[in-house]
Amino acid sequence: MTTTLLPLTYDQEILKLIDQRLLPTEEVYLTVRTIEDTYRAIQDMIVRGAPLIGFTGIWGMALFVKHNPKATFEQFERAAAYLKSARPTAVNLAFEIDRCVEMAKLETHMSSLYPMLVAHAKSEMNNLYEKNLSMAKFAEIELQKIYGDRPLNLMTICNTGVLACGVLGTALGTIIHLNNKKKVKMVYASETRPYLQGSRLTSFELLKEGIDHKIVVEGAASYLMKNKLVDAIFAGADRIVENGDTANKVGTSSLSIIAKHYGIPFYIVAPISSFDLQLSTGDQIEIELRDPNEILQYKGVSIAHAEANALNPSFDVTDHSCITGIICENGVIVPTSPKAVRAIVEKI
Repeated sequence: MTTTLLPLTYDQEILKLIDQRLLPTEEVYLTVRTIEDTYRAIQDMIVRGAPLIGFTGIWGMALFVKHNPKATFEQFERAAAYLKSARPTAVNLAFEIDRCVEMAKLETHMSSLYPMLVAHAKSEMNNLYEKNLSMAKFAEIELQKIYGDRPLNLMTICNTGVLACGVLGTALGTIIHLNNKKKVKMVYASETRPYLQGSRLTSFELLKEGIDHKIVVEGAASYLMKNKLVDAIFAGADRIVENGDTANKVGTSSLSIIAKHYGIPFYIVAPISSFDLQLSTGDQIEIELRDPNEILQYKGVSIAHAEANALNPSFDVTDHSCITGIICENGVIVPTSPKAVRAIVEKI
């Protein structure tokens, strides 16, 4: 990005997270000192985006060790289970914390684990940039096969940029990469109710990059595609299972179904850490249900009748049959099937 804004920093043994609930009008960093602080930051969506949630989980475990240098391995495991429960749908959190647990198994003294976890967190964030750049290049090749080198009208949902990853984003990182190659004409950012990650965060990042874009409501997707205003769609993922079914921000499934109807390429862009091959189909994914007040209120102000109630699933599952291709750092999965998914994910 052309901005110096960083969603996560770790300095002087203190984790600082930009409060993404306040963007784009306020840029406020909150201090996270304990694993309990980390849990609340993840659960309350101070920090969000599957990869960044995963990294925050590593830092949370490092903070636990820092404050509990004499903890037993069993206590470390309990702390890990506690932190993983902050948000159940995004697999990156469990993936990264489980790796911390594996590291802890090899250490006799917990105090020696702290510098290892700090080094691991920094390394993983640095590595993700290169992985996401690889994904963007794979996406560029895929679009070139369909459209050549002409500038394209692209669409995305939620926020999958630096604010979701800490470094170059996934789906939005792909769009930024394509723009740097002068291959983007217009971007349509779905507003993403009820938390408005698209209108608040994706638009914010696109403005920082100087990319022409328009915010649209989810209900406008059919209008855009029917009128040939979208050439391709890129979305991120919070969990991808063996057959290619993908959990992502609620509204992604509807977008994919409309895209399939109009013949618009629909791609999922996500790192290997977002895959969960222990699950066979999307029916097995636990979907997080959040506070109804996220729908009934906006910034504490009621926008519905006082007696109204709401159902607030944070994610939905996009069926693999509606996905043109899944792009990860190892390549492109086309078409999606258990065999194809495993071949790419387990590629050496």
